[in-house]
Amino acid sequence: MSLGEFAYANHTTRFLAAPPLAQRAQAPFVVCGVPFDGAVTHRPGARFGPEAVRRASLMLCDGIHPVFNVSPLAYLADAGDMRLPNASSLAEVRQHIERQAQGLMAQHHVVSLGGDHSVTLALLRAAKARYGQGEPLALVHFDAHCDTWTDHFGEPSGHGTWTYEAIEEGLVSATHTVQIGLRSSGAREAREYVQDQGGLIFTARDLRGLDGAGLDGVLTRIMQRMGNRPCYLTFDIDCLDPAYAPGTGTPEPGGLTSSQVLTLLESLVHLNLVGMDCVEVCPAYDHAELTTQAAAHVVWTYLAGQTAKHLSALSPLQLAQSARPRLPPMAAKD
Repeated sequence: MSLGEFAYANHTTRFLAAPPLAQRAQAPFVVCGVPFDGAVTHRPGARFGPEAVRRASLMLCDGIHPVFNVSPLAYLADAGDMRLPNASSLAEVRQHIERQAQGLMAQHHVVSLGGDHSVTLALLRAAKARYGQGEPLALVHFDAHCDTWTDHFGEPSGHGTWTYEAIEEGLVSATHTVQIGLRSSGAREAREYVQDQGGLIFTARDLRGLDGAGLDGVLTRIMQRMGNRPCYLTFDIDCLDPAYAPGTGTPEPGGLTSSQVLTLLESLVHLNLVGMDCVEVCPAYDHAELTTQAAAHVVWTYLAGQTAKHLSALSPLQLAQSARPRLPPMAAKD
């Protein structure tokens, strides 16, 4: 009997029906919700994203990943949602997020469910303290928006400024920052800020018509740029075209397909990934659970890849007790 066999009957709201962290305190991987959307500029509601993504994940609770040949379920716990003062200032909320994230990251590889994208700055502060070793982190940033504005409609900080702030604070290295899927309107100095600072940008237009082996060149450039530097991955669900993810606060037509995203995520497993978040899921604007299903698959794919790497590092006896991981090959060199 699988752990998730009766997930629907029990109406659990834990990701993959994983046990709560209190029952699996030594879990290598932990999912945590960050239910805050006080910094949005268009449609609110992302604070309800963590619960909806967890519910969508129940379809996957007994699933062996078709690429990695593992299920993360036996190595996963759900820490529930962070306790956040939604009526407080963004700066205060970020302090609460950073403190709680530090406690989790001290013992676990953490995947966070947002929430709007402003929460990523606090998560990066915690990740830099845990994994930075005196150096800025690398960053892979999936998004329709550059999030490098220097202010947010007159406010000094918001869900569209965090990338700029992270680079300015030295949390991430600009030359080791990669943005994927950008396509929104905006001033040139914001849209191309990361590239101007020495990073890489692959716009949605750059990726049109590319899938499968067609993405090998993109993946090769990312791998060569990142090396083995500790890397954080942040995934804004609006990087997907609204046809695949309508339930988000700031939808932008012309985005990536689900197939493109999963192809990229399956190969990015080779990076030295230290944490991930999936943000901007806004259930009130979803249709037929398209967005929450996409988000659940993104997080599941990430966790399956990290589980495969975790199992590869175990002894032969330990590996014999689990499904052997089957990592996808590295992208071919140019």
